[in-house]
Amino acid sequence: MKKKASSTEENYLKALYALASEDNEVSVSDLSQALKVSNPTTNSMVKRLSEKGWVVYKKYRPIRITEQGMKLAAFIIRKHRLTEMYLSEKMGFGWEEVHEIAEQIEHIDSPAFFNRMDEILGSPITDPHGSPIPDKNGQVHQHNYSPLSSMKEGQRVVIKGLNDSSKDFLEFLNSKGIELGSLLEVFKIENFDHTMEIVHSKNKRLILSAEATKRLLVSPLTH
Repeated sequence: MKKKASSTEENYLKALYALASEDNEVSVSDLSQALKVSNPTTNSMVKRLSEKGWVVYKKYRPIRITEQGMKLAAFIIRKHRLTEMYLSEKMGFGWEEVHEIAEQIEHIDSPAFFNRMDEILGSPITDPHGSPIPDKNGQVHQHNYSPLSSMKEGQRVVIKGLNDSSKDFLEFLNSKGIELGSLLEVFKIENFDHTMEIVHSKNKRLILSAEATKRLLVSPLTH
């Protein structure tokens, strides 16, 4: 019989998936911090996840997410990102509006519902923020994009994704006219604080802080 996950358990799995390092280990304190809960609360939930076979956990040792847990987490993320795409593409919501709604819809336990959503959208591979959407098998096709902060003066780039999809940052980008697909040229970089002056494809010059340029993922243009 397939084990069902509560919405809280799904949130923990999703956080573990996002935090997992190359060796697939996450500390209790990092998980607690990500979910804004106490360490004892996290310990209690991780024990439940362990009993269901979704993580491996021993006291004073890092948490390891199992293959079964990883696949379940990927499906939760798939539901979330498909929903964000549907809200954006078919319902006209701004990219700064979709996250909170998707947080609620992702817990619906209906594969047929999300498969139909995927069909209507034409099986997108990224969400409105450029993050990859896991496929039906839970596989994620990662893209090797670079932060804008790593670019040099004179380079031309296209915005492909974000390292931060918080509402505040998205509203900041809206105010600058920056979106996925925007073409930018790095005009000048300040040596002191790495503030970057860029030229938008609309011939608009913008000043972006180092913090902002670290959060923008780009692909350099070769011609």
